[in-house]
Amino acid sequence: MTTVSPLEDSTLRWSIGVTPLACTIGAELSGVDLAAAAHDDDLFAELRALLLEYKVLFVRDQDISRADHVALARRFGELEDHPVAGSDPDHPGLVRIYKDLDSAPEHYENAYHCDATWRQHPPMGSVLRCVETPPVGGDTIWVNMAEAYRRLPEHVKDRIQGLRARHSIEASFGAAMPAERRHELAQRFPDAEHPVVRTHPETGEQILFVNSFTTHLVNYHTPENVRFGFDYAPGAAELLHYLMRQASVPEFQVRWRWTPNSFAIWDNRCTQHYAVQDYWPAVRKMERAGIIGDLPY
Repeated sequence: MTTVSPLEDSTLRWSIGVTPLACTIGAELSGVDLAAAAHDDDLFAELRALLLEYKVLFVRDQDISRADHVALARRFGELEDHPVAGSDPDHPGLVRIYKDLDSAPEHYENAYHCDATWRQHPPMGSVLRCVETPPVGGDTIWVNMAEAYRRLPEHVKDRIQGLRARHSIEASFGAAMPAERRHELAQRFPDAEHPVVRTHPETGEQILFVNSFTTHLVNYHTPENVRFGFDYAPGAAELLHYLMRQASVPEFQVRWRWTPNSFAIWDNRCTQHYAVQDYWPAVRKMERAGIIGDLPY
């Protein structure tokens, strides 16, 4: 079903068609020019409100410049580079995620993850453009982690309240590096510690905030949780893995099939995503502008 979401002032020239794509997350937009949204305050305000509602927005057929792509993302906040993936030299903060015939298959994206939670301040969100996509395959899945938390059994919610977890770039991107480079990466980006359940700073939603960058729970070993060593190891790891598996529940997901010049805009604070790598040796090229976020609480 397609609905039209008008701006508060109906005399304004912009209105956006909204087609929900799944019951809990995701909507495809029509009648919107993202280049215009980069420079029009009212249109951007509507776009931002829809993002808070649907958590990930999809738009097709947006043949806009890299400068406008960056300008749109900057409306949400300052941009960040990625220490491993390469950026466009003329547009700092625009990360090039190119999987082509000259690069070996890489498998760091095909896991459910929330971008860069190894940072002390993980990204607020991202604006991702498809430059080139395989004729079939290469889809991306997004997951509503607020819904994942809401649907947890109450006794699990009670058990994880107040728990914190460690997130590591060394244990993820660094794992494929020689030891010296891996250790240098860890020095530049020490492991971050975040709450297992974070609060969305704008909506107030409670969000399950563990993913494939999470290595372990840091404050589980208490008299309330641990009677004997087996309660902690592997007991804590089993709890963490149970929580991480919630991202794989289809009822919390939406799946997007890319076409050239299609965009996804997502709220990284309350979602995870999974880039399906089923297309090798076909080529897939994406460009992402990541937006600096806040300290999770």
